[in-house]
Amino acid sequence: MTNEEPKVADAGRYTMTETCKVLGIHRNTLRRWLQAGKIKVKFRRIDNRKVFEGSEIKKVWRIAL
Repeated sequence: MTNEEPKVADAGRYTMTETCKVLGIHRNTLRRWLQAGKIKVKFRRIDNRKVFEGSEIKKVWRIAL
């Protein structure tokens, strides 16, 4: 996990890959956090892929540190 606060827009929408990249974590870690309820999916794309809101990414980053 990165020590710097992720540079994401609060209202921005980020894919699973983008979320992992800004947090500096592996996809499996993000999946575990989803299952544990530590992070919530805010939207789903038409193809049913998960999309995270920037404010949720920042919230998880603060809690994880």
